[in-house]
Amino acid sequence: MKTDGGGSVRGLVRQGDLLLVPVAGLPERARRLRAGRLVLAEGEATGHAHVVDDPRASLHGLGWGAESYLSVEGEESVLLVHEEHDPLPVLPGVYEVRRQREYVPRQWSRWVSD
Repeated sequence: MKTDGGGSVRGLVRQGDLLLVPVAGLPERARRLRAGRLVLAEGEATGHAHVVDDPRASLHGLGWGAESYLSVEGEESVLLVHEEHDPLPVLPGVYEVRRQREYVPRQWSRWVSD
């Protein structure tokens, strides 16, 4: 696992209904969508957003509705912020961005509301 040089290990980052999963690198077909202020997910219940606002962060995707990836460059972590959660550091590296689902008996799974 990758560390930040200070002993912190890069691992899963979960904030409400958002999950960042560390991956080895960007897929070959992924293209850069934007950089700077990145809205990774918006809460359906409140409208609040999970945001990384840092020039070292960029969002990459494989196309409409496909997976997206967060890339953090440099030596220092960036902050993942949301109005209802504590800010979380995200170490440099590449992460697959996922919305968490919950199982509901006798129904299809559904997105976790945040």
